[in-house]
Amino acid sequence: MEVNFINILCVGIGAIVIGMSKGGVKGIFILAVTMMALVYGAKASTGIIVPLLIFGDIFAVIYYRRHVKWNLLIKFLPWMLGGVLIGVFFGKDLSDEAFKKVMALVILFSVFMMLVSEQKKELILSDNTFFSFFMGLMAGITTMIGNLAGAFSNIYFLSSRIPKKEFIGTAAWLYFVINLFKLPFHVMVWRTINVQSLLVDLYLLPVVCFGFFLGVRIIKLFAEQFFRKFILAATAIGAVILLIN
Repeated sequence: MEVNFINILCVGIGAIVIGMSKGGVKGIFILAVTMMALVYGAKASTGIIVPLLIFGDIFAVIYYRRHVKWNLLIKFLPWMLGGVLIGVFFGKDLSDEAFKKVMALVILFSVFMMLVSEQKKELILSDNTFFSFFMGLMAGITTMIGNLAGAFSNIYFLSSRIPKKEFIGTAAWLYFVINLFKLPFHVMVWRTINVQSLLVDLYLLPVVCFGFFLGVRIIKLFAEQFFRKFILAATAIGAVILLIN
């Protein structure tokens, strides 16, 4: 990248947001993707982001190790792994513009579905097999192509109505497995991870660490209902940003 104040600021904000999202402040990750893509480009930035995500995942699975809903994770994970494989082979030549627009519309529709389910407290969308399949597949495809699966996994976990800490702990394990699974594809197939990208990551690790503990402190201030509303609002805003960007 060209070394100037604006680029350094964008990358720094991106790294802090990655850490905060792993600390539990869900729904804001779209900001990290946007900041990194502005500096490095959409595809190249994915190779820089993935190792940082894994670093943050390690902190998250350790910190939230007692708060994991394993049955929900096992139900969602296979579909997401399948989506990653689809993303590896079909995302290589996919237009960034078309991908973003379609994904934004799907996310907005999903948020609408969640708002409907919020009004009907007895409706648990995650119990529906097709809903789990669709959200898992979309999460896998989008995490491979643009590290943007958070919207789909967030909606899925919200739909299960699990408490805040279980939401964060289950998501931590989900992404730890998924990001490790993605790693060899970025190295050997897409070649977006190399010595140069890893050197950038090395500089950013302390920033991600700072962001993680900042996120942990912030999320403790969130009441359960505010946590749900914040994630839905942040997810919807992220989708609109994708749509107009």
